[in-house]
Amino acid sequence: MSSIFNFQRLLTIVLQLICTCTYIRSLAPSLLDKDKTALLSIFWKLPELVNKSPYVVVCCVVMAFSIPFRQ
Repeated sequence: MSSIFNFQRLLTIVLQLICTCTYIRSLAPSLLDKDKTALLSIFWKLPELVNKSPYVVVCCVVMAFSIPFRQ
């Protein structure tokens, strides 16, 4: 089954993308695009979701504990 049609897998992919962008931005911010006009600038804006939304943090913690127990 594709990840697009499975909500839990889609949520996992989105949360992993947010966490990965946050990690890359903290280590090497020059790898992400800071330009506001480029399409890849979304990867620069994703880490700001972690700072502004406690729901993203809660979802990441829940995902971290649920993945090992999923089949």
